[in-house]
Amino acid sequence: MHASAPISELRQPESAARPRLTLAGITKSFPGVRALSDVSLALYPGQVTALIGENGAGKSTLVKILTGIYQPDAGEIRIDGAPVKLPSAHAAFENGITAIHQETVLFDDLSVAENIFLGHAPKTRFGTIDWRRMHAEAREVLDAMRAAHIDPTARLRDLGIANKHLVAVGRAMSIDAQIVIMDEPTAALSAKEIEELFLLIEFLKEEGKAILFISHKFDEIERIADRYTVFRDGEMVGEGLLAETDQRQIVRMMVGRAVDTIFPERKPTIGGPLLKVSGLSHPTEFDDISFELRKGEILGFYGLVGAGRSEVMQAIAGMTPVSAGTMTLAGSTIAPKSAADAVASGIAYVPEERGSQGVVIGLPIFQNISLPSLKRTSKHGVLRLAEEFRLARIYAERLDLRAASLSQDVGTLSGGNQQKVVIAKWLATEPKVIILDEPTKGIDIGSKAAVHAFMAELVAGGLSVIMVSSELPEVLGMSDRIVVMREGRIATILDNDGLDAETLVRAAAGIAA
Repeated sequence: MHASAPISELRQPESAARPRLTLAGITKSFPGVRALSDVSLALYPGQVTALIGENGAGKSTLVKILTGIYQPDAGEIRIDGAPVKLPSAHAAFENGITAIHQETVLFDDLSVAENIFLGHAPKTRFGTIDWRRMHAEAREVLDAMRAAHIDPTARLRDLGIANKHLVAVGRAMSIDAQIVIMDEPTAALSAKEIEELFLLIEFLKEEGKAILFISHKFDEIERIADRYTVFRDGEMVGEGLLAETDQRQIVRMMVGRAVDTIFPERKPTIGGPLLKVSGLSHPTEFDDISFELRKGEILGFYGLVGAGRSEVMQAIAGMTPVSAGTMTLAGSTIAPKSAADAVASGIAYVPEERGSQGVVIGLPIFQNISLPSLKRTSKHGVLRLAEEFRLARIYAERLDLRAASLSQDVGTLSGGNQQKVVIAKWLATEPKVIILDEPTKGIDIGSKAAVHAFMAELVAGGLSVIMVSSELPEVLGMSDRIVVMREGRIATILDNDGLDAETLVRAAAGIAA
């Protein structure tokens, strides 16, 4: 709908016989990684297509291509049968494509009406914004969406997440967007707010919108979607009507592959409990987390987006305060209030986001590695350069770090070698427990193999490892036991003896056997 069109002119539902949007042969590569390979997708008017796949399957890359953020290396995008180019976010907007993300991309300091009509506000004959008309048309849009409770003049920051989603949809309606992408839209919503969102999706279907719905929650997909497309490892591996497919088939499509052969042969010698976590809780992120980590064990943590795995690890590492629960390490009670407390207790945490939380870009490799160990590399408060180099060299060699020299800026290294630096710096603190959060995320297969081999070496030497991973082959290939989390709680703890990927996914998604 153009900004000046009355709400009654909203397009009526159309036949779903012809796709509104089609993708064919879409390919996208980044250095060292092919994110999408020859994928196709079709979205139909008045229908919801669920895009399903494990973390890293290529879903986010596809969304960024559809919204003009990334450009495909190959392939074609068609809207209503005509080929289009989407060189920018504005071009996607102009072609009637809008996205509603888990975290809404709106402006808190603007009003509801200003957010709805941002970039296409109605104007007076003098070229200034017609505020009265804009508020009236925002009211029409909200009323038509059954969102009459939202005041067009309200400041966006005063609204809850669910109502911010409604404003984002209102923005889509104000431009008569025909293709609506919903990327994990329910991740931060309550059960009541999810029901309200589903009613809104039904309204969008009635209006003939073609909807792409991305979710890891099978109950939501079954409730709201008409069609499905499954991605695995950057490829489209299946599509069809949900009514003609059961969950078991979709799960097999998601994970249907053998565990990769890059995982080292291990003969673990596992001792008694080293770290005991009991009843660990946080007001909003996780509840009643209890498990044991044994000496010489790799304990895997698996779960879908929003399961709360990283949040639990950050609490154990002293980075997030907890509301309840206790922890003991080697028989002594610990309650770390900071990362420094955790390191002093013998727990090191290697974060998922190595760029923002792991390495210090601009510093050389040796200083990155020695940073948490300054007490060991200094004397009487004065840093000893030779000691920093010596410490860095030990762990760089153990991890097979590939660099011209230890003085090289860590920012010039590949992702895989940056990850080795992050692991090296925390190993240099000589922990009893090391937590690896997505240790091979975004790194090439050779670096992955090096990290896996080193993990095997660590536990063989008596260290205990907690590994958080969204990659099923990695979880199954490296873990001795696997803790499965779902929606902030532990769903089950499984021995990795004859365990298959389908069982893990079903537990993580809450699908009954």
